[in-house]
Amino acid sequence: MSTAAALSRARLAARPELTGSVVGAMGLTLTVEGVVAAVGDLVEVDPGPRGLMAEVVAVARDRLTCMPLGELGGVHAGAPVRNTGMPLQVPVGEALLGRVLDGLGRPVDGHGPLGAGVDWVDLASETPHALSRRRVEEPLPVGVRALDTLVPVGKGQRLGIFAGSGVGKSTLLAQITRGTEADVRVIGLIGERGREVKEFLEENLGAEGMARTVVVVATSDEPPLVRLKAAFVATRIAEGFRDQGRDVLLLMDSITRTAMAQREVGLSAGEPPATRGYPPSVFAMMPKLLEKAGPGATGSITGLYTVLVEGDDHNEPIADTARSILDGHVVLTRRLATAGHFPAVDVLESISRVAGAVTSPARMADSREMRRLMGALRDVRELVEIGAYQPGSDPLVDRARVLSPAIDAFLRQALEDSTSPDDAWSMLHRLVTAG
Repeated sequence: MSTAAALSRARLAARPELTGSVVGAMGLTLTVEGVVAAVGDLVEVDPGPRGLMAEVVAVARDRLTCMPLGELGGVHAGAPVRNTGMPLQVPVGEALLGRVLDGLGRPVDGHGPLGAGVDWVDLASETPHALSRRRVEEPLPVGVRALDTLVPVGKGQRLGIFAGSGVGKSTLLAQITRGTEADVRVIGLIGERGREVKEFLEENLGAEGMARTVVVVATSDEPPLVRLKAAFVATRIAEGFRDQGRDVLLLMDSITRTAMAQREVGLSAGEPPATRGYPPSVFAMMPKLLEKAGPGATGSITGLYTVLVEGDDHNEPIADTARSILDGHVVLTRRLATAGHFPAVDVLESISRVAGAVTSPARMADSREMRRLMGALRDVRELVEIGAYQPGSDPLVDRARVLSPAIDAFLRQALEDSTSPDDAWSMLHRLVTAG
């Protein structure tokens, strides 16, 4: 902690403590009088061993609107309220590797307190200035052939994984986590079903996968502010490793549930609903969260964010906003998933905006040829299915039809299978130069 920060904390500790009281509780908010606090400060309701922490989300002349970081059960009018004088503190450091934390950064894996080797910092952090960031110029292999060759990921890139429910987003994230070459993995499970969390940790990650991973979990039954904070806690932990000069892979499932949590917070604080019921604060929050990932002056955060598209509508507001901020998108389709094709990546609808910067010209030529073959197959699929296509009409289509089984085999990959980038590119080169 810097000297200035230490002095600031000391001044706060030396101030006379003012205690206010709860004057109302409605929906997800508390109304407090008699306490002076800033937006973002934590206040403690009914201070004591079982006190409830709440964050100030709006201020008026003589009242505070607070959002609880726990259940409101038992809170009554007149309950004392104390200002802590500081925002939420989160842990960062090497001792977090292998641990599972809740949405507020507290350990929940039963392995005891975090102990030594952890620094506590404010949740709020400065986003690196655009001109201080290094360019994305190095690839970050993830072990998935379809991604490493056709939608390549770069160190410091931010990529969205867009899909409807039950199409395989979480499973693809687990495969990427096990196959990546990043130094550290930070996983944020936001709004997940409680049943799936343990399955993800034990079956998809396993002991080996957890060794260099930090997991932040906020299940769907948590208060909306906790779910919202969990996304920023996971990002802040990743920033701590990035500032050490490490290459971090930040995986967040999902940005849509984070936006839904912000919607609940905003509406409860009195914001008017705007696009499809989302208040303006949702669309202000998303770039603040997503822009924190990327290359820094040292180290990098490569962000992979799943986007749950409502009704498979890829143009709904959250998906459209995320796509405009991110550096590329991977589209998973229900058609491929229901056909047993894993990963269900629709290559022709997916794009990496840094592909040219992280891939050699020769490899880019192979990637483009693969896309040409797949595009030719897609254009004549209906004609082939009804028997209207005449062989010899288009040499590219004829060649693509011959190579179709090999293309399908290349794009399919079992969950436990991880392919090195050199092997993946060699396989692709042999495929597109065959015939």
